Amino acid sequence: MNPKKLNYKMPPEWEEHERTFMSWPVKDSMCYPEDYEFVCENYYKELAKVISEFEKVTVIVNNGEKTKVKSIINNEKVDFLEIDHNDAWLRDNGPTFVKDSEGKVAGVNWEFNAWGGKYTPWDLDNKVAPAILENLGIDIFNAPIVMEGGSIHVDGEGTVITTEECLLNKTRNPHLNKDGIEDYLKEYLNVEKVIWLKKGLFGDETDGHVDNIACFAAPGKIIIQVCEDTEDENYKIAEENLTILENSLDAKGRKFEIIKIPQPPKKYYDENRLTLSYLNFYFVNKGIILPVFGGDASETDKKAEEILINTFPDRKIRKINGMTIIKEGGNVHCTTQQMPKIG
Repeated sequence: MNPKKLNYKMPPEWEEHERTFMSWPVKDSMCYPEDYEFVCENYYKELAKVISEFEKVTVIVNNGEKTKVKSIINNEKVDFLEIDHNDAWLRDNGPTFVKDSEGKVAGVNWEFNAWGGKYTPWDLDNKVAPAILENLGIDIFNAPIVMEGGSIHVDGEGTVITTEECLLNKTRNPHLNKDGIEDYLKEYLNVEKVIWLKKGLFGDETDGHVDNIACFAAPGKIIIQVCEDTEDENYKIAEENLTILENSLDAKGRKFEIIKIPQPPKKYYDENRLTLSYLNFYFVNKGIILPVFGGDASETDKKAEEILINTFPDRKIRKINGMTIIKEGGNVHCTTQQMPKIG
């Protein structure tokens, strides 16, 4: 059985959460392990603190690390769950929670292969989702395809957005064509319409996750990060995605209201362009956690905050320093996973 047959569907991120899950980083898995202590103290500890201002937080820690991590976070609003893992990007290897019309919550366990086999090992990460769901004592739907949570956004009314660059990548499900992947998305997310954008941000190690370029703000309303510099590698990518959205209808037959957020200025580390995105923000109960980048990005930081304030006047915008984690390849949305409110 799959979620659709049992009337479960993936709720949009802005619906009320039961809690947020996140994973504690593993030093050996980091691209820059010399920054481990700094990242733990200045990103993961701070992120848990900020989210806990809005809702419950559960941090996944490796077995034997609970006491140490608890002393670092030092926050009574945060609890801990010991599950061995290889890496800390829980958006991608964690469960996708679904909910039925009676308020019962279950979870989808996708196959995970470390973004097309880019990093090894990933055997523990592929077991994290079912371990979380088993601990919660809720039903598990095992989906027979490779999928990462950062590659999808849903509106809660039958529409999902994703990218061809990621879901059609030969390193994910080479045996499936676009129609085959759409069938699985419709069955396990319980959606009716898949909108395919072309590519994600230039240089994105995830092969173009949608959570860096576009997301739903509400049914019929999409936020997209845009680029005005015609010489920038992201210019044509953003223009093509914008054109697709302008010419698309959602599952209810609506044209989209499109809200544009300007991208931050280019930043590099070791000659590699960092994938800076304001769209990697995260909805929490009555709030939004927004990564900002400072320095020459101060003006676009301010603009992004203003746009989100205007778009979500009933939510508190809470900023966090996105530069503390971006060298590792992701940001706030990538390190979190929401569980919808039960009931």
